[in-house]
Amino acid sequence: MKKILDLLSAEVAKAFAAAGYDEKYARVSISNRPDLCEYQCNGAMAAAKEYHKAPIMIANGVVEQLAGSEVFGEVQAVNPGFINMKINDAFLSSYLNGMEADERLGFEKAEHPKTIVIDYGGPNVAKPLHVGHLRSAIIGESVKRIARFAGHHVIGDVHLGDWGLQMGLIITELHERKPELCYFDENYDGAYPEEAPFTIAELEEIYPTASKRSKEDEPYKEAAMQATYELQHGRKGYQALLQHILNVSVTDLKRNYANLNVSFDLWKGESDAQPYIPDMVQKMKDDGFAYVSDNALVVDVKEDTDTKEVPPCMLLKSDGASLYTTTDLATIVERMKLYNPDEIIYVVDKRQEMHFIQVFRCARKCGLVTDETGLKFLGFGTMNGKDGKPFKTRDGGVMRLEYLLKDINEEMLKKIEASRPMDEEEAEKISKIVGLSAVKYGDLSNQASKDYIFDVDRFTSSEGNTGPYILYTIVRIKSILRKYEEMGGTAGDGQITASANESEKALQLELTKFNSMMETAYEESAPHKICAYIYDLANAFNKFYHETKILGSEDEAAKKSWIALLLLTRKVLETCIDLLGFEAPEKM
Repeated sequence: MKKILDLLSAEVAKAFAAAGYDEKYARVSISNRPDLCEYQCNGAMAAAKEYHKAPIMIANGVVEQLAGSEVFGEVQAVNPGFINMKINDAFLSSYLNGMEADERLGFEKAEHPKTIVIDYGGPNVAKPLHVGHLRSAIIGESVKRIARFAGHHVIGDVHLGDWGLQMGLIITELHERKPELCYFDENYDGAYPEEAPFTIAELEEIYPTASKRSKEDEPYKEAAMQATYELQHGRKGYQALLQHILNVSVTDLKRNYANLNVSFDLWKGESDAQPYIPDMVQKMKDDGFAYVSDNALVVDVKEDTDTKEVPPCMLLKSDGASLYTTTDLATIVERMKLYNPDEIIYVVDKRQEMHFIQVFRCARKCGLVTDETGLKFLGFGTMNGKDGKPFKTRDGGVMRLEYLLKDINEEMLKKIEASRPMDEEEAEKISKIVGLSAVKYGDLSNQASKDYIFDVDRFTSSEGNTGPYILYTIVRIKSILRKYEEMGGTAGDGQITASANESEKALQLELTKFNSMMETAYEESAPHKICAYIYDLANAFNKFYHETKILGSEDEAAKKSWIALLLLTRKVLETCIDLLGFEAPEKM
């Protein structure tokens, strides 16, 4: 289906042409004065210069051509040359019925689907997920779902931090604790055990212990650096330990991400990119892009138009070790080879912007991507506490993500149990569903690049611009539909007809904005656009609900139409929250 504004613009374009003016002036937009009209066209103002006529004369000529239009119910030319319009009720209801009949609500799939890789999540193995991982996971998951809904082939990659000194630290600490393990015997040539020599709890304790000691014990740090070197140069026992670390960590990460309703197609890490580094670096040297500066290998990426300094992109340190930059570039090489994406989107803390400027420029300059390959940095702001500082635990530490979710769920459970009697098991299940909506909507309703305050009390409220408020609206619709069927009605056998009052018309108009909103949300990778839309839609529905006796009406035809309108509203809301990464319960 075409977007409603495109249909309205096409109708006005015919009128412009019939009146003797260029159709390019016929763009229709939503009115910025809803007290006067629903839509407006300001094209006569722009056309006045070309046709040397007063704008109001042009507007009047166009309005005359729109007389009798089946698309508009009312059209006016207003000084100095605005064209104000109200949509025809029958045309509007027909459009809405078309949305209801389409499983995609009339949103057309991309004519030329892209292959898009989205890099989000980015946790380090052997460490628990904490609140710092929240935004990348939530935003990335929603951007992935939006792009898929738009019809593209999307590959989500967690891009694990599984390389570098942290692995050497774990190996060194494990060696100190369990020197008898076969992984440390260089002469061992048997098969390594299938079961890891540690649990996730032990692993999560080993790394911070090792990290702390390395800052105070120089020989210990040197041993860890040597272990890292040997791991990266293929020592079999250490490679086997790395596999154990990955298996144990990834199993736990999958469990925690599942609690967030976040999933990945690829569980690749920095280690997967390592085989591509030698050839990539050599080619950069051979092509004359990479050169030695202060004993490090670098590529210049500054441009004449830069207004701030952009340092060279460092590939190898003076000791020959690679960096995050090297790994990210090699990951691009791997992605281009395996998936040949049209676009790669990185959902990362905005403070890493300079890093990605360097990586993107180096990738283009050195031919790692084609000229057509899109490289997009979607930088997000900080999640802060009520004090305006990065969110911490009460004792000032970094909060584990599972503890944050637990706190939110407990807060929701209290509110649910206080609002109505309910079976404990059911209440706990609902609290998890609603709690997740509170966390995700609380984050996604903010523009990704903005910092925001994580306010548990506000986010869990069922009033205002919150996830629970959206869910309460959906649950209210579900309740009305259930009651209608209990009364003997059949939801789904009616059609939306012309609105009976202003609040119904307002709800119908809000529903028509879905396709335009989705197009913008995809093009801008902007989940907050969906949040803003469903908040307006929920408000429009609740106003209609409070002003209309839906089930109490004796007018059966009107009741059928309203039930059809409710079905469409529910479908739009549920589609949107699925794109945000949460769902609605049957009751609250």
